[in-house]
Amino acid sequence: MVLQQAFHRNPTQYLSRETPQEPVFFFDPARLAATAWAFLDGFPGLVTFAVKANPDRAVLEALAAAGVGAFDVASPEEMHLVHAVAPGAVLHYHNPIRALSEIAEGRRMGVTSWSVDRLSELDKLGDLSGQEIAVRLKLPVAGAVYDFGSKFGAEPERAAALLAEVVARGGTPSITFHPGTQCRDAQAWVAYIHAAARVAETAGVTLHRLNVGGGFPAHREDPAPDLTAIFNAIEQATRAAFATPPALVCEPGRAMVAECFELALLVKAATEGAIFLNDGIYGGLSEWRDLGPSARITALSPEGTPRRAPLRPLTVFGPTCDSLDRLSETVLLPGDLAEGDYLLFHACGAYSNALATRFNGYGARQIVTLAR
Repeated sequence: MVLQQAFHRNPTQYLSRETPQEPVFFFDPARLAATAWAFLDGFPGLVTFAVKANPDRAVLEALAAAGVGAFDVASPEEMHLVHAVAPGAVLHYHNPIRALSEIAEGRRMGVTSWSVDRLSELDKLGDLSGQEIAVRLKLPVAGAVYDFGSKFGAEPERAAALLAEVVARGGTPSITFHPGTQCRDAQAWVAYIHAAARVAETAGVTLHRLNVGGGFPAHREDPAPDLTAIFNAIEQATRAAFATPPALVCEPGRAMVAECFELALLVKAATEGAIFLNDGIYGGLSEWRDLGPSARITALSPEGTPRRAPLRPLTVFGPTCDSLDRLSETVLLPGDLAEGDYLLFHACGAYSNALATRFNGYGARQIVTLAR
């Protein structure tokens, strides 16, 4: 359960006034709207939001209000979350493995696009008439923090056979791929786009659409990622690779919502070379376990004054009794950081409140909405 509290001007003001002892997420709907518009205006095709990144109702409402009308869902529950706030939204069900009951619910909910990466899952879908079927392609492409192809996707030869089978069964053929998470180099998309064109040519199929997935990077370290350059590279590669370029689709998750959340944590204890916080990898900072440290942290005194002493490496532990609950080997933080201070972690909107647990009775639950 997430506790919502609205509205406050900025995190520093809230922290100095309320001195919270529990972790606090700060949600900035205006920043989320700006990010949504950047995708809607900049990406050369349909923008769908990957709900798994942050399924909070306030997030979905803000995206729908900003003009996002299509959502990538991975389960019936996510379908219901979307339709509760945007009944007319388009649903793409691109989790390639589904139970028959999940397929039935997807059809009932009006899913318009399905992905597959193996023949047995295509068989489960039954009648494909009027259905877009996106064959999920995988390649050994470098450039991501971790590889999504280890679980899903078909190699080019198998993808071509699946694509031909989609057409033979009356489906509308498309290709989808995911270059991996937190890709900063546009060449990951370029390689996939040219491979998709070869797969379609091998299958003798004209693609309806090409879904270039997610993988768009959030601003976790400087410099900020250049999304416009990635969008341009995708468009240019598509025009170069295909005689008849298919319509493009993307499904950003992390890059869409990371900036709209910040997480404030209390320093519970400061000892020689280490600090202990009131949340960690089992709560709002689960991303640190998989992506490694982020450089975007602001240290504040209880009065809201920034700590500005020279940085020094500190071991940062979460609050649980599990020794694995640490952010990384060391984190560079101001040398004058003290018990009772706050650390404000920026770009915490992705896979944070969605993955937070209540292990040992800890975990971020409170969300404060910022008003500008």
